[in-house]
Amino acid sequence: MIRTRLSPRRPLAVLGAALLGLAGAVAVSAPASAHHTTISATSACDQLTGERVLTWTVENSERDKAATLQQVTPNPKTDVTVAVDGAPAIPLEGTVVPDGGSVQAVQRVPADTRSASLTIYALWKKNGKDHTDTGTVDLTRDAPCAPAPKCVDLDKATYSHTFDGPKGTATVKLDGDLPLCGDGRQWFTLVSYFAPRPRFATPQYVHGTPASDWIGGTRTAIDLKVDLPDCNTQVDLIWGDTSQVIDPLTEDGKRYGNLKLGSPGAPGNRSHGPQGWYNGGSRGCVNPASLFTANCDGTVTVALSNDGSLSRYPVEFEVRGANGWSRKVTVEPGKANTDTVVPAANAAAVQVLVDGKVLDKGTYSWQRPKDCPLPTVATKADCDTFTLTVANPKGGLPVKAELAYGGRTETRTVAPGRAEKVTFKAGRDEQATVTLPDLGLELEAVYAPEQNCGGGGGGGAEPGLPVTGAAAGVMAAVAGALVAAGAVLFVVTRRRRIRFTA
Repeated sequence: MIRTRLSPRRPLAVLGAALLGLAGAVAVSAPASAHHTTISATSACDQLTGERVLTWTVENSERDKAATLQQVTPNPKTDVTVAVDGAPAIPLEGTVVPDGGSVQAVQRVPADTRSASLTIYALWKKNGKDHTDTGTVDLTRDAPCAPAPKCVDLDKATYSHTFDGPKGTATVKLDGDLPLCGDGRQWFTLVSYFAPRPRFATPQYVHGTPASDWIGGTRTAIDLKVDLPDCNTQVDLIWGDTSQVIDPLTEDGKRYGNLKLGSPGAPGNRSHGPQGWYNGGSRGCVNPASLFTANCDGTVTVALSNDGSLSRYPVEFEVRGANGWSRKVTVEPGKANTDTVVPAANAAAVQVLVDGKVLDKGTYSWQRPKDCPLPTVATKADCDTFTLTVANPKGGLPVKAELAYGGRTETRTVAPGRAEKVTFKAGRDEQATVTLPDLGLELEAVYAPEQNCGGGGGGGAEPGLPVTGAAAGVMAAVAGALVAAGAVLFVVTRRRRIRFTA
């Protein structure tokens, strides 16, 4: 048997022929004599060229004589050839059909051909053994035949994608082997957001620069990657370029809807893959910090800040003090608050909390600043009395003072901006002691009256032994110098540094 072999240029043509090719209707000429040929045909569609391919089969009725196909008349008038393995095709006309055998030939006709016929004049013997037969095929019942597309239209293309929200990566690939037609380009964009919660919540603000790229021409696949904030986030893979990006996402504002790849509706459902959206994170997109500053009056000033690269939302701080004292303060993103003062009565244990958690700075207790002014101690002495005065500057705390002289101790509490004095009977002791226990200080004051007390009581010499001569003059000079230095001031200063710590 002689077989006809098609030469498809692509596997698609074979698939198209298999799917669309239908057997054509066949009519066989009625033989007028014992010697005749039977002619039938089948049809298929060549999707590479858009032509119909007719395969004609010519059978020899005689089992003892070969038939020579003397004349072949096709309609439409296109070539009818026999394919020979390993050799060029030969025309059907002139082909010899073996006795009792058949031969196959191929004819290509336009796709819109409605019917075709093949008329053959065969010769078995030169004188009188011949016959003309015709076969026809009806092509109207076949499926339409058109060339296979060489590209895919932009509005009909489909895609597949991958998506890894926690890593901020995605890929998109054009389906099939055909590129997009012409200069068509399809854009896709990956965008990440700052989010107030690790689940969907608004408002959201775009973080960094969205990643956007297109598929078209010879580019059939793209990779996308975005940076993620080190806090709660949302990541979306959307259909379109950066003009589709919504910033910010608000409670009553626009949504991406089916623009997100993997959505149930168009255009997002034109890409097959996982849901192209993600919500997650392990910390809020805020940067809360606090600073404690002790004041000389015993209060603590608490500075609160919400500043830094992550600060996108207001922070509600709660400042707590001892004995149940509490105050809530809201600080907007990029701002600070220095108005919160914990009273002295509550300053022994101060904490700052956000979302019910104590900030890393922990619990702070008031300590007297080193640059607070110290109380001043002054003396006044004569032959009968020795007076000690303690003055406490304004802006500080009350100061407890213990004044001791000649075996007698007096205790006074000196209010800020006030002075307290104690007068002792002059005696033989040359020094008094002033102790400030709250400050850890102890001062010594010298009893040195201005006048010569040698003849009588007070702190002078033994009765009956007056101090005279040069010694008296020296003593008078020393006494005058001591009185001139009667006020003693202790000032210890320090620098305060401010540092915000989270």
